[in-house]
Formats: sequence, structure tokens, C-alpha cells
Amino acid sequence: MPPLSMSARPGRVRRFVVVSVGVMTCGVFGVAWWVDRFGQRERSAPSDAVVVLGARVLAGGVASGPLRARTEKAVELYKRGVAPRLIFSGGVGVNPPSEAQVMMELATRMGVPPEACTLEESSHSTADNARLTAKLLRELDARRVVVVSDPYHLLRARQYFRLNGFEVTTSPALLTERNVHLVDRAYWTVREAVALLLHPLVLLAREPPDAPSPDVTASAR
Repeated sequence: MPPLSMSARPGRVRRFVVVSVGVMTCGVFGVAWWVDRFGQRERSAPSDAVVVLGARVLAGGVASGPLRARTEKAVELYKRGVAPRLIFSGGVGVNPPSEAQVMMELATRMGVPPEACTLEESSHSTADNARLTAKLLRELDARRVVVVSDPYHLLRARQYFRLNGFEVTTSPALLTERNVHLVDRAYWTVREAVALLLHPLVLLAREPPDAPSPDVTASAR
């Protein structure tokens, strides 16, 4: 029997595959940990607007659980005086009306005046949310925003809004099934990690260089 030092070694291709799989697995779960930790923390600060990202509308125009939770969180921020305006972002999916319209209807029933609401009804992705909402924000001369969504979604959402030139803080809608149930939370968090790794330029987005510090902005209000 040959000594162990002389045993056949795995081929280069096999070693490369094993190492690559290990690196990718560590990368996905490392980013997933970051996504989860980031999303669970309340980071809102005084801003020019609260941007609420849409979720599924059920048959009959009924808000899904995530859509309702996001709207309730945004209304809470508005009533606390975090921002004077709510922007609801989300187009028409499988069931009409638009996600933005359903959110606005919920918000007004909760006491938000219609004139404090702005709708963006054409987006169908996070990139769309940021790009199309950016046009409305610039018309309002807004530079700093709070983004509201499910916890797993907030890191990627922040990065897209940064790419569009805004200073961003985030506020999680914690009471959704995708966050409360552990299996769902793990699934959606890993899914987000993969999405971020597939778009490294989004992952690397930084805050605009001329953005004021949170302390300066807060003291100015």
C-alpha cells in the first residue's frame, strides 16, 4: 500500500469546482447574514419623504399582508413627523389596481391626508421603484428619503436609491409572514443575497458624497 503522501490527488478541475462552490456558499451566506442584520434594524431619520415599496395585490384589489404591513409602517412614520410626504411606489401586477393605489387607499383610511400622498404606478421591480420614484423626488426637491419595505428587501432597496443619487435611511415592516416565520425569513433572505451577488455594482453603491450627516439634517428640522 503506497504511503498517504503518494496517494492520488483530485484533479485540478475537481479541486477548482470544490473551492468555487465553497467560496460561493460562504459568499451567499455571508451576504445573507448582512441582509438580515441590516433589515431588522430601525434606521429612519427626519427626511423629505417616505418611499413605500409595493407588494402583491390580491384578487379583488385586496392588500396582501406585506403590502398592508408596509403601509402601516409608513403611516406610523408620517404621524411621528419623520417626513411630510408619502410616496407609494408599485405598478399593476396580476390583480388590479396598482400597488401604489391600494397603499394610498389604506393610508388615507388611517388618517393620512390625500394631499400628502404621491403615487408612482409604473414600477415592477426594485430598480424601477428607485428609478421612477427618483423623478418624483426631484420634482419635490427631495434629497433625503426613508425607504419602507420588508426587512429582507431593505439593503438592496437602499442601494438602488443610492445609485439614483439619494441619501437613504430605512424602516422595516417587521410584522409580515416573510419575517415572522423562520423558514420564510431564511428563504427570502438567501434569495436577496443571491440577487445582490449577481449585481455587484448595486452592492457597492455608496452614499452621495455631498449628503448631509444625519445629525446636521435632524438639527435643521
